[in-house]
Amino acid sequence: MVRVESLASSGLDAIPSEYVRPECERDHLGDALEEVKKAEKGPQIPIIDLKGFDEESSDDIKRIKCIESVKIAAKEWGVMHITNHGISQELIEKVRAVGKGFFDLPMEMKEQYANDQSEGKIQGYGSKLANNSCGKLEWEDYFFHLIFPSDKVDMSVWPKQPSEYIEVMQEFARQLRVVVSKMLAILSLGLGLKDEGKVETELGGMEDLLLQMKINYYPKCPQPDLAVGVEAHTDVSALSFILHNNVPGLQVFYDDKWVSAQLVPDSIIVHVGDALEILSNGMYKSVLHRGLVNKEKVRISWAVFCEPPKDKILLRPLQELLTNEKPAKFTPRTFAQHLQRKLFKKTTEDFTPEM
Repeated sequence: MVRVESLASSGLDAIPSEYVRPECERDHLGDALEEVKKAEKGPQIPIIDLKGFDEESSDDIKRIKCIESVKIAAKEWGVMHITNHGISQELIEKVRAVGKGFFDLPMEMKEQYANDQSEGKIQGYGSKLANNSCGKLEWEDYFFHLIFPSDKVDMSVWPKQPSEYIEVMQEFARQLRVVVSKMLAILSLGLGLKDEGKVETELGGMEDLLLQMKINYYPKCPQPDLAVGVEAHTDVSALSFILHNNVPGLQVFYDDKWVSAQLVPDSIIVHVGDALEILSNGMYKSVLHRGLVNKEKVRISWAVFCEPPKDKILLRPLQELLTNEKPAKFTPRTFAQHLQRKLFKKTTEDFTPEM
């Protein structure tokens, strides 16, 4: 398979036809660096300071305000920037350095970690196959692997170079797992649940909730108005946590328009995914989003998907949220069943999890 990085570094002026998006998409596309400037005056993805939730004081106003802010963002946008999340900037810079370090390796070294999707080996270095309805490819390469819980991690697929990769990613996984619990607690309270651990328990808890890391590498693209880094989709996860290398590209669909995510210092982007939308009976919104590319700068993002175990639990609306006036909007399904349904979706109208 030809990697997108190899195509981009070959000096081509026009992208191959298999990367050119269908005509119906092209009037919405553009260079990510230009689109983010245009979006500065429009609606902005909410920024949530988590410090208020952590402050232990007799005054609960800040805590309540934090819960309410997260709730509103999850309901109206399905996405937010979080600040004061508890992960040091030093560690985040190390995560960026080792991720970039892997993609800076010679191609033959990266290929030693190549995955094989036809054999069901999804972890490792790869490029997306054209398994979507339009048969088009995306302008990205990636590295995908499970990072938590440690007893389920297959260390044989982790990069041995850069030498610090394993140590840094293990520490990042441990610290991010704390943030995951915090966000799920806030979101539980936002649903009006008395037990702040309810949503996390329903997703598998500390033992079974999986953190899957996908490092996305988007090379420079000579025709960013014809291609996408990642096509429009919702995540199957409960939550997704996104870091990036301070190059814009993320767009979310809000109020019938594509909105470019601004670069917010020291923040992590959090997406609501399908699993949480199902548990919340549609109160929280699984956000439709995509990734644009640009001519001038390589973009790298680190996406961590928080996924329930495939067959161990049933995903269904929480009983506490259901009434005669608000019946269940979604039928029970395992995560594996939801993945299977999602694979066969053919149109953008179908991105919302079905009943």
